Amino acid sequence: MALLNGLLWPFQTWNDYVLRIGRAISLVAIALMVLAILIQVFFRYALNNALPWPDEAARFMMLWMMGLMAPMAYRIGGFVAIDMLVEALPKTVGSLLNLVLLTISGFVLVMAVQIGWGEITGFSGKFATSSLFVPGNGTGICEALGAKGVGSGPWCRVPRSWMMLSFFLGMLFMLIVNIELILRTLITLLGGEVKDLIESDDETLVE
Repeated sequence: MALLNGLLWPFQTWNDYVLRIGRAISLVAIALMVLAILIQVFFRYALNNALPWPDEAARFMMLWMMGLMAPMAYRIGGFVAIDMLVEALPKTVGSLLNLVLLTISGFVLVMAVQIGWGEITGFSGKFATSSLFVPGNGTGICEALGAKGVGSGPWCRVPRSWMMLSFFLGMLFMLIVNIELILRTLITLLGGEVKDLIESDDETLVE
């Protein structure tokens, strides 16, 4: 039991802090996504002159919101799930079934992490977005981050790999969460106690 608790601690501590930071970044991404959509609605319907970048910017923010929020939702059981069978079974049997499902999920997530890394480093990740730009051309920053400068101006095209990085990190963080959930399930099966991952209403209101 002490060994399992020792193995659980680093994963639990990582997820406690990193996922909170990810949630905060996700909230900013949601706000920026909504702002980009509102800008496009105004220019398209009020001025009849749609801009080229808001749609792509909104998709960019949506991907990062998903990649950073999904691990937290997975950790607290926020995904849609059919758990009638697990709840109908005796507690020990249900926990064993849950452990099997988590193990299968772990293998799937390992494959997803590999796919995400391939999207970043592969052929498709070498292309740039068509309408998203960041400053820094000529400073060496863009080149170091894989962005391509546009002429002699200060702007660089945002590479597609920056968008796919959200998928890679999301799957990687979900894999770390999955390992934590497996360890928690093992500890519970052996009669140990683990802290509740679902925040109370008072804690949520304070934040």
